[in-house]
Amino acid sequence: MSVPQAQEAVTVSVFAQRLSPTRRGARLARRLAVHQLAEWDVPYDSEGSETVALVVAELAANAVLHGRVPGRDFELCLRYDPAGTVRVEVSDTHPAQPVLSPARTDGGRGLLLVAALSTRWGVHARKGPGKTVWAECAVTRTRPTVEGEPLTPRAATQVG
Repeated sequence: MSVPQAQEAVTVSVFAQRLSPTRRGARLARRLAVHQLAEWDVPYDSEGSETVALVVAELAANAVLHGRVPGRDFELCLRYDPAGTVRVEVSDTHPAQPVLSPARTDGGRGLLLVAALSTRWGVHARKGPGKTVWAECAVTRTRPTVEGEPLTPRAATQVG
């Protein structure tokens, strides 16, 4: 009889927000994502923050332009794993699946950018109508993670 092995606990922080399916909603999704990353100690001007911001911008724009259903919001969800990954999920209620197509001169490069910037991406069905498009991006915190430490912003320090 084998003895079960203890598994190390993994803490994942989650941020979720429903937004209006408008250009303003897509812009707000990007700004909220960057702000939340800063709360998780991923600086605004870091490569990881900029990558996540671009991925959120593309997925939110697709939700607003192609996934919009009148009267239905879209949802942004960020899942932060202190090991160094942020999973971006954008859900909408439109049944059409996104298509990764060759770049055109009139646009249509959003999913190509997502594929190039993320470590993995995909689409899955969601509960209820529609789908969730997700992408995982590598990020680095400004300070190392200490086991058991809450993911809260650092105290402000003054240089004087």
